[in-house]
Amino acid sequence: MFNLGCHLTSSKGYENMAREAIKINADTFQFFTRNPRGGKAKDIDPADVERFLALAKEAGIGKIVAHAPYTLNPCSAEQRTRDFAFMAMSDDLRRMEYTPGNYYNFHPGSHVGQGTEAGIQMIADLLNRILTPEQTTTVLLETMAGKGSEIGGRFEELAAIIDKVHLKDKIGVCLDTCHVHDGGYDIVNDLDGVIAEFDRVIGINRLKAIHINDSQNICGAHKDRHACIGEGHIGTETIAAVLNHPKLKGLPAILETPQPDLAGYAAEIQMLREKEI
Repeated sequence: MFNLGCHLTSSKGYENMAREAIKINADTFQFFTRNPRGGKAKDIDPADVERFLALAKEAGIGKIVAHAPYTLNPCSAEQRTRDFAFMAMSDDLRRMEYTPGNYYNFHPGSHVGQGTEAGIQMIADLLNRILTPEQTTTVLLETMAGKGSEIGGRFEELAAIIDKVHLKDKIGVCLDTCHVHDGGYDIVNDLDGVIAEFDRVIGINRLKAIHINDSQNICGAHKDRHACIGEGHIGTETIAAVLNHPKLKGLPAILETPQPDLAGYAAEIQMLREKEI
C-alpha cells in the first residue's frame, strides 16, 4: 500500500493532524514546524504528542515529514538571514525529538549572487554546526527547480552538500516531482533514467521521502509552479509510476498540490491508491 498523505495545518496539534490524515485515508502527513514565512514556533504540548503517538501506532501512520519555513536560507548573503536559519533549524530539530525517528525537510537555499560553490559550503557549514550524533531525526535536502540562484536544482549540488556533511547518517533527500521536472529531469519519458541518475550521483539509499506534485510548466522551465494531479505537464500516469516504482514504493509520499480543502486531497489520495500495482 502506498505510504501517502498531504500537507496539514500544524497549529491544530499533532493529534488533530493524525485524525485528519485518517479521515482522508492517508497514512503519513507533512506539516510546517512554524509559520512558513518564519517567526516563533508554537509551544509543543507533551500530552498532545502522547495522544498522537498512541493514535499513530494504532492507525498505522508511518514516518511523518516536518517542513522548515520557506524563509530559512542558510546561504543568504545577509548575516541576519543566516542567523535565523541557524536559530530556526536548531530549535526545530530540538522539537522534533518529541516525535523521534521522523524527517525534517528544508529547501537548501539561494546563494543570491555569491556563487553555487560558496552556497554549498555555507549550507554544509550550517548542517555541521547543528547535526548531533544523538538526534533521531533525519534532515532532508529537497530537490529544487533551479530557479534564480536556487541550490539543489541539480543532483550534483545536493551530492556536494552531503559530501561536506560530517554526520552523513543524519542526512537524506526529499525528491519533489514538480521540482525535478521543472529542473530538467524528464520523469515523464525517462523515469527509470532519472532514478538511475539519482542513484549514481547521490545514492538511492539517501532518498527518504517524495513530494507528489504535478507541474504547470514544461520540463526544464525552472519555474516551480505546482498543479493538482492530472492537471499539469507531468500527468496522473507518471505520478502513479513514481509511486509504484520498485525503488521508490513505500517511501512517505506527500501531496503539496494546490487543493482548496481536505476533500480535494482525499480525492487525489483515492485516485492514486486506485493506481497501485
